[in-house]
Amino acid sequence: MVRVGIFSSLASGFLAQMLRAYSNRYGDVRIDIVEGAPLDHISAVRMHKLDVAFVTGVPALTDCDAAQLWTERVFVMLPEAHALTKRTLIKWDDLREETFILSEGDPGPEIHDFLIKHLADLGVHPAIERHRVGRDNLMQIVSFGRGVTLTSESTVAMRFPGVVYRLLEGETLPFCAVWSPNNDNPAWRRMLSLAQLTARRNGICDDKGPKSALTRSVSMRSSSHEAPSALSQTPDRLR
Repeated sequence: MVRVGIFSSLASGFLAQMLRAYSNRYGDVRIDIVEGAPLDHISAVRMHKLDVAFVTGVPALTDCDAAQLWTERVFVMLPEAHALTKRTLIKWDDLREETFILSEGDPGPEIHDFLIKHLADLGVHPAIERHRVGRDNLMQIVSFGRGVTLTSESTVAMRFPGVVYRLLEGETLPFCAVWSPNNDNPAWRRMLSLAQLTARRNGICDDKGPKSALTRSVSMRSSSHEAPSALSQTPDRLR
C-alpha cells in the first residue's frame, strides 16, 4: 500500500497522469489517497502516517526530502455573465475591484495569503468572503454572481454550470513531493521513480547534474518545522 496526501485536484494534470500510470503498472498495490492541508500532510509524513505528500511550493525541511515535480498555471473562476469573461487573459490589476469567494477550509487560507500578497503590491486590500463549503458549492456561489475565485490548472478539466475559467497572467505554482528519507516502503519507492520519470518526460527537470530539482533534498533555512504558505512562497523564477 502507498499512502498519499494530496492538495490539488485529480481532475487532470501531472498527479492524475502519474497515479493512473502507477495503477496500470501496479494494480495489485492499494493507493490510499487523503485530501488535506500541506502542513497536516507533512506532519503525517514525519510520523510515517503518509508515505508522500504532494503539496504546493517547495517547503524547506531538514527531516524530509522534497522534490519539485510539476507546475500549474493559475486561473480565475468567473460567473459567466462577468465582463472579464470577454478576455482570454486577466491581470492582477483587473481584479482590484472584485469580491473573492473562498472556502474556510483548504485551500481557502492559502488562496487568501496569495491574494493579499499580490494585491497589496497594487495598494489594494481585497474584499474577501469566506464560506464553510467545499469546492462544488463554492463554484455554485461563484455562478450566482457573488464573486470570483482562483484555482490551479488541474481543476480546469472540471466544468461547473455558470462558471468560466480565465488564465491569470504570469502566475505559476510549483508542486512537489515530500517524503521521509527513512521510508523504505518499496511500493512508495516505485511511485517515486515513476513520478521522476513522468516529470522528466514533461520537461520539468534535467537530471544530469546534482542540482536537479528532482534529486536534491531541500535544506532548512530556519530552525522551525513549519513549512511556509505554499501559494505565498511561489518562487519568483516561476512567475
